[in-house]
Amino acid sequence: MNGYAASRASLSHEEKLSLIDDRSLSDVESESARVDLDGRFSNIQWAATAKTYCSGLRLSSWSTAVLKTGIFLIPSFLHHRYTRERFRPEKLHPTAYLDGMRGLAALFVFFCHYFYTAFKIAEGWGHGNANYEIWRLPFIRLLYSGPSMVCIFFVISGYALSLKPLKQIRSRSFDGFSKTMTSFVFRRFFRLYLPPMISTFAVLVLLRLGVYEITRDFASDRKYVHNVIEHHPVLDETMHKQLRHWMKEMYDFVHIWGWEKFGGATGYDVHLWTIPVEFRCSMMLFLVMFGTARLRTCIRLLYVGMVMWFVLRSDRWEMVLFLWGMTIAELDLIRGAHEPSPSQSLPAPITLLPLEKTPDSTPEKRRTCNLLWTSLSIPALYLMSEPDAGPAGVPGWDYLGTFIPEWFSDKYRFYQMIGSIIFVFCTARSTSWQRVFNSSLVQYFGRISYALYLMHGPVIHTVGFMVERRAWDLTGAEGHAYNWGFILASVINIPLVIWAADIFWRAVDAPTVRFTKWLEEKLSIEE
Repeated sequence: MNGYAASRASLSHEEKLSLIDDRSLSDVESESARVDLDGRFSNIQWAATAKTYCSGLRLSSWSTAVLKTGIFLIPSFLHHRYTRERFRPEKLHPTAYLDGMRGLAALFVFFCHYFYTAFKIAEGWGHGNANYEIWRLPFIRLLYSGPSMVCIFFVISGYALSLKPLKQIRSRSFDGFSKTMTSFVFRRFFRLYLPPMISTFAVLVLLRLGVYEITRDFASDRKYVHNVIEHHPVLDETMHKQLRHWMKEMYDFVHIWGWEKFGGATGYDVHLWTIPVEFRCSMMLFLVMFGTARLRTCIRLLYVGMVMWFVLRSDRWEMVLFLWGMTIAELDLIRGAHEPSPSQSLPAPITLLPLEKTPDSTPEKRRTCNLLWTSLSIPALYLMSEPDAGPAGVPGWDYLGTFIPEWFSDKYRFYQMIGSIIFVFCTARSTSWQRVFNSSLVQYFGRISYALYLMHGPVIHTVGFMVERRAWDLTGAEGHAYNWGFILASVINIPLVIWAADIFWRAVDAPTVRFTKWLEEKLSIEE
């Protein structure tokens, strides 16, 4: 189960939106994000700070290297406490809430893959006149519903990849649109595939070092693994065979020609099947935008709607989500959702005489609209809570399941798909939800979301399993003791995965984004 070389002053307001941000998940595609990324990593100058400390202490080269490594291993949100850099709160942009939403989605996917090895989490509340645990209830189950979060990923990806091109289309800037799209198409492969290729190669190294062998027996031991037994990477006889196997796996990983379920999964990390899906849907989305670029807005929306019905009827739910992301982005542009509010763009009004009054209906209207869209998002969350084992035999869902078309193969994704579309649509209009997703903690998860998605599998299968074994050896693995052992292991494993994702984000994810842009500049024709 289960996104670049202009100056800040030259960018338009739309290009400064934080959604299409190089620091986040795979759909990051924006000029402004690179400026923001460079600023972020220059503000936290851990290497320069470490160099200053080393010079003052007159340390040896080895000591200097150890100190620099130690400073780098400090989580990014603690750097300002251990370096001389002053912490500066980030300025949030109109679509920053989608970064946060994506970050929580990545976190909940991690929870799904972490919990489902120990517990049966796919069944809904009351399934088969059993399974009455409170954590199976709608809304609560979203905390570990991996498939629902994948739907959120795809809607946001469609939004992120189409926002800037749609703005250029609507402003009749077709030269800019052409440059943007050629850049997107060129960079998309590298942006999506370079980080997982590096992460899976790290798995290969750990295999050869014997780390995965330490947990191999545990990974399939029914004393500890009560539910899903995930594929544990296999150690080949020689390094040469291992490298050949890894290269073949990476060749198959670029899985754009087949549509079978989980077809892009790799034996080095089975969770990565969504990456080829993202790539394929991105290319299809780009084709749709090319084909509709010169159409009138109403005709374009009608055409995209017809394409959505066709791909839905063809049982391609993932492409429906991408196209709905594009549609929501255009609707936001139509209503001017990303334009600065008058209070932000106009100077402060001159003080009025006591008899003069200003209209006071706008704030009240905004509160009413916020309440409306927040309320409408609640049913969307319920739909997203469709049990991963399917609706059959689950109170409430048993009836809703009768409305799922026979030709829709993944029955459990039908309402998850609809709910995710409605939720993103409502959140774009709900300031209450936006405040939640714009909070500092949630924004942090947005920054490390792609790294979190790539790192949770390898960490769980190595150190995570070691910690779990030790925890259950302490508490016992029978009855309620099993639950307490899992909780004890989680106290260590969850922060451990987040820490590994933070490091991977700074060491791999962000540098690959910069490398991709550099490569494009070097290979492109100069104007």
